[in-house]
Amino acid sequence: MDDPTLLALLLTRGSSCDDPHQMARVLFERFGSLAAIVSADLPELARVGVGPVGLTDLKLMRILCERLARCEAARRPVISSWSALLSYIRIALAEESREQFRALFLDRRNQLIRDEMVAFGTVDHAPVYPREVVRRALDLSASALILVHNHPSGDPEPSRADITMTRTVADAAKLFDIQVHDHLIVGRDGTASLRTLGPLG
Repeated sequence: MDDPTLLALLLTRGSSCDDPHQMARVLFERFGSLAAIVSADLPELARVGVGPVGLTDLKLMRILCERLARCEAARRPVISSWSALLSYIRIALAEESREQFRALFLDRRNQLIRDEMVAFGTVDHAPVYPREVVRRALDLSASALILVHNHPSGDPEPSRADITMTRTVADAAKLFDIQVHDHLIVGRDGTASLRTLGPLG
């Protein structure tokens, strides 16, 4: 079953049009992929003609996929299941139209304690306060964390501001013996690791 057929089956009871298969084709023409469709803003989907039940089903599908991926990422220490972590953050953030900044808090075994939104911003900026990130890590008794944010432009290349902020958080966390394992930047074109690129190396 291809993606348009799957989408058409999902929309059968929720589309405001008589032909869910045609609606699925319109959605793929407009948004390009299944991931982009389920990540689209509700008003955008409604303008294309998706009905209220269909809108709810699409959002529930997105939430379900994200939670399944998070469960897989949390099953084992994050450091030893890196591919599951990357899959999770890509599902969660790659198609978002506004910048989000999240912190993944880890315990002493590097297992995921909590994934929390730190900042929700515009198309190219989400304000982050390093002191608040570290304070939350202390509240959760976290031993390490991974910073994650998306670039809605699609290009995961870190900006100078990304690098500076990462170093500031890492330096603040180090004072409390909390390690920043990485800062991952997610875009439609891929995922960049600041540890791999050098700023955290």
